Amino acid sequence: MISAGIDSGAKNVKAVIMKNGKVIAKAMVPAGLDAKVSAGEAYDEALKTAGLARKDVQKVLITGAGKKDCDFAQGEITEVGARAKGIIYAMPNARTVIEVGAEEGSAVRVNEKGDVVDFAINEKCAAGAGSFVEAMARALETQVEKMTDLYDRSTEEIVMNAQCAVFAESELVSLVHSQTAKPDIARAVLTAIADRIVSMMRRVGIEKDVAAIGGVALNGGFIKAVEEELNIKIAVPADPQYISAIGVAIAAAAE
Repeated sequence: MISAGIDSGAKNVKAVIMKNGKVIAKAMVPAGLDAKVSAGEAYDEALKTAGLARKDVQKVLITGAGKKDCDFAQGEITEVGARAKGIIYAMPNARTVIEVGAEEGSAVRVNEKGDVVDFAINEKCAAGAGSFVEAMARALETQVEKMTDLYDRSTEEIVMNAQCAVFAESELVSLVHSQTAKPDIARAVLTAIADRIVSMMRRVGIEKDVAAIGGVALNGGFIKAVEEELNIKIAVPADPQYISAIGVAIAAAAE
């Protein structure tokens, strides 16, 4: 069977094609202003990579912020359900998964079948999401990709007290004006996000193995901040930003 999963996120849209339980193609495009158009572009790009046409796919499901705007998907699943199914496919031993996307962060506890046992989501403030990292990187006049290197060069622990992204940016500017070292500020930013994610993890219960998915999982400084706070190892699967789309494709194949 050939199935497809679309993860229509706030920043990027990911598409995955699976055949008989194996990923055969994937694609990612910017979300843009029209979620429907972006979903179609990602889907068609993945199909092209697989050498398939839309008529060759038996089932297409979607998840994510733009899931209501897609006219070619035959159904949808929750973001939490997609994360659970996707992580068990990529890392069968994972039982707790954290995800930090552009607009929200979450912690999900799963069982060996990929069913959700418990979950917590932060949707109220961008301070626990990827957009916060990007805003803080701009304020530091650096790139997100360089935040890990800055984190590693930090020599002093600085605490950011602001619970809101807007106030946090003001606090960051104050730190810059007080001549606080840039590596120490970068560490404070990533630690602030880690604190919010760890809080959600503790709410759902931390069960090993622990895995991180989503775009921010590629940020080594964030992963280190979570590991240091919990004193545990966090595993990151290959292409962590595609895990939810894989979970959707798995759900599509099961219907």
